Amino acid sequence: MKLKKQGIIEMRQFKMNNNRFFILHYPFILILLVLLIASSIKSTAQGDLLVFPKRIVFDETKKSQSINISNTGRDTARYIISFVQIRMKEDGSFENITQPDPNQYFADPYLRIFPRQVILGPNEAQVVKIQLQKTDQMVPGEYRSHLYFRAMPDVKPLGEKEIQRDTSSFSVKLTPVFGITIPIIIRKGETTAKVSLSNISFQKTYDSIPVLKLDFNRIGNISVYGDITVNLILPNGKTIKVGEIDGFAVYTPGMIRNCKIELKKGVDYKKGKLLITYATSVEDKDSKLAEAELELH
Repeated sequence: MKLKKQGIIEMRQFKMNNNRFFILHYPFILILLVLLIASSIKSTAQGDLLVFPKRIVFDETKKSQSINISNTGRDTARYIISFVQIRMKEDGSFENITQPDPNQYFADPYLRIFPRQVILGPNEAQVVKIQLQKTDQMVPGEYRSHLYFRAMPDVKPLGEKEIQRDTSSFSVKLTPVFGITIPIIIRKGETTAKVSLSNISFQKTYDSIPVLKLDFNRIGNISVYGDITVNLILPNGKTIKVGEIDGFAVYTPGMIRNCKIELKKGVDYKKGKLLITYATSVEDKDSKLAEAELELH
């Protein structure tokens, strides 16, 4: 599946402080961990791992949910499942953290995962269960942690002889280990969120790519998540869809996120106006989160 540009959720590449290693055969063994978060499609995929759905939200009516993972590769793979905590920056990038920011709550103390390790053969699938626990200890608000599916490198089968090497030499081997994270969100008590769009500007890059820049401003005690659509409304009333981003989030406790959207080429942007709409999925009744217009000259 093709990944749409800038989609977040939920799988965007980020650096974790302890996730870069090297394998040194002698005298030490270290591992290079490449962690990718990217996702703007209904299923999230990285390497040979496919995860569905791409995000989980618990409200007070749900006590357990399921995640389907499948190995689309040709070899048997082992996946370790754990939690990581991340912070979203204003530019939409991520960084791992160990302590919550002010007004941020981690979800993992209130969640139970089973199983935490999965071995899948080619084209095999597995259901991972997530259950709420200790909810009576929670205060109103939103809790968020990210579930991390880490593919482990192949290990030497039992009984296989170790190849003798020249111990006087030094060699380096890089082993990439891929992973996927998806957000797990718990909402407790009364929750509110509003979004507004500001600092909207249109420009062209040095290579003449039309770009729309704007800021998403969030208020309230929960994150927002939805799809961005940009339409060009011509003076004669004709509408042309010129840009979109699926799965765009502004996570708590962040209040603002910058956004840059590359628009469709070959369109005359000298007349009319751009209509920017930020909305949740069509299944939701109140789908529109924010809308704004930019007059073109």
